[in-house]
Amino acid sequence: MTDYCKSQYYYNDLQYMKLGEKLRYLREIEATLRGRDRELSQSEVVRLIKKELGETISQAYLSQIESGARPHLTNSSRMLLARFYKVHPGYLVDDPEGYQEELVSDLGALEDKLDLWLINGAERFRQDTELCQALLNVARHRNSRMCLVLLGEILDNPGLAERLLQVLQPGPATAAEEALPKSRRRSQ
Repeated sequence: MTDYCKSQYYYNDLQYMKLGEKLRYLREIEATLRGRDRELSQSEVVRLIKKELGETISQAYLSQIESGARPHLTNSSRMLLARFYKVHPGYLVDDPEGYQEELVSDLGALEDKLDLWLINGAERFRQDTELCQALLNVARHRNSRMCLVLLGEILDNPGLAERLLQVLQPGPATAAEEALPKSRRRSQ
């Protein structure tokens, strides 16, 4: 099964997830966001949390949670994992009986769906490293919806995208700049 298919499978199977399933799912998504072709191991998660957040959690504890041997996280562990995976702490509990994501109108659910869509797009275009990285950068952002709305506003302003690209990536003329008519290039 391809990574894209696996992501779609998990995305469509998010209803009624147990905490352990959610943590395994988040390890896989985090690996994709970091450009890995396999899921992060529990040991890698422990090392990354220590390196990036300066806090600790044990691999054995993660293993117990993921296997279901320990059904609940402590509040401090929930908050730590929520910060690491950039999810709402309320996501890190078992889904209640009868839970259906589609009925939730919360902006956070919309943001999660958008992030998954962006990750799936990055997976589809992984041969184009610049595009893949751009999609992953948007998915990683705390407010990916705002990023896309901002992109729309930039594109609604004639020439702004090209000017921003010149400023952010100075150097030889870009393909976007070369595509501009000569009269517009002089006016910038």
